[in-house]
Amino acid sequence: MAPAAVKNRHMPTRKPSAEIGAIGVTRTKLYVQETLGWIFRDQLDEDYGIDAHVEVVDGRDVRGRLLALQIKSGGSWFREKATDGWWYRPDPDHVRYWTNHALPVVVVLYNPATAVCHWQLVSEATLQRTTSDGWKIRVPEANVLDETAIPAWRTAADGSPYELRLRELRLARPWMEMLAQGTRLVLDFEEWINKSSGRGMVSVGVDREDGSGIQELVSWQFLFGPVNYGEAVPQLFAWADLDVHAETYDDAEYDQNLEERSVWDESDQVFAEPFSEGRPSREMARIRPYRNGAGEVDFYRLEMTLNELGRAFLVVDEFATNGRRQLTP
Repeated sequence: MAPAAVKNRHMPTRKPSAEIGAIGVTRTKLYVQETLGWIFRDQLDEDYGIDAHVEVVDGRDVRGRLLALQIKSGGSWFREKATDGWWYRPDPDHVRYWTNHALPVVVVLYNPATAVCHWQLVSEATLQRTTSDGWKIRVPEANVLDETAIPAWRTAADGSPYELRLRELRLARPWMEMLAQGTRLVLDFEEWINKSSGRGMVSVGVDREDGSGIQELVSWQFLFGPVNYGEAVPQLFAWADLDVHAETYDDAEYDQNLEERSVWDESDQVFAEPFSEGRPSREMARIRPYRNGAGEVDFYRLEMTLNELGRAFLVVDEFATNGRRQLTP
């Protein structure tokens, strides 16, 4: 057997189901962003039973109106016909999770034969019992993920300012709990300072403090409008105090100082003045970029600390959920 054949025999292969699943998420994202004109946020595996969040955008009106999506891809999801649609039988654990989720949940089925996504809201009206712990949901063929979905999705995501703020707090509870347990969370974002679109990426990650960098937990796109990100981003995390990530800014300030306060001869560099005297003051603006790229992009990295609102919400939510007056140690 040729060496190439031996090598190929041991190469890992991607399961067809995984490939179809990825295509389904990509198609859903495409329809949300290009057809609806809304914001699509991929979610990582730790959000059990949820593949993405969708944020409703009306012009520049972004008020935290979110939906959670469970996306299923493949022809197998379209085998059980129902009246004018198909039956989707979710895992009972998913149903329990969805009905207690901070956001309204939508099931999306992607049909690779037609390249069309069909959907259904998860609610008491659409969930039907089959056995003591079994459920099914009818996904209508007419529920296509295109412009016709906008009214129903917008209505499901809407709510009073009070309700929307509570949703945001419930959605952020896992991060609050991580901070309460001593995990260092950081917030990374980039601001395109010469563009007025207001679109940008924001990510939350864990500082593992072992020199291996930041482990990203989730990232998503935001639409702020023509505002300063250093002012706008902290408003999205009202339950946390934000300050510069010390290690990142120390390194950046050291490099800047080295560049600006050094002179070079043919053999070595010589500081024009003692480094300690020229180091930037700690009284600089608390929220500031640590570097700029080509005069176009400002980069921020901020450390999150649970504040009074975050601590109080954890206590209230624990009581509302489980009837306990204190958090479980």
